[in-house]
Amino acid sequence: MSTRPRLVRSIPFWGLFVVSLGTAAGGAYLLTSKLSSMTAVLTDNTATAVDVYVGQSVAIAGTVLLGAGIVGILLTLAIAAIATLRPVPPVEVVEPIDWQSEADAIDAEPAVEAEPAVEAEPADAEPVAAR
Repeated sequence: MSTRPRLVRSIPFWGLFVVSLGTAAGGAYLLTSKLSSMTAVLTDNTATAVDVYVGQSVAIAGTVLLGAGIVGILLTLAIAAIATLRPVPPVEVVEPIDWQSEADAIDAEPAVEAEPAVEAEPADAEPVAAR
């Protein structure tokens, strides 16, 4: 029988899923917010060098985070698919217990009294010296 927990109860699996989802969501938010602000200032002709050059770097960072989150989610799905291929041990069928026959067998046996155990000293024991 397998001692590994099922995938539903696996903390690392769900940790990977939650962190990947958070990374993808954070990257998407960073990317869309920076691109929308860059679009707004560029179309108004009020863009500064900081808006244009730093905005591009932040948008790229958001894209990297979004990509890493998507890779993590795909990795989570691959782990879930691979976990279904793991062999499952067969279920052991147990016969129902006939409580009545066990009670009859206990009543039918005569009670046997056990003899008290006798403790013997070891043959090579040395006497304890008096102080």
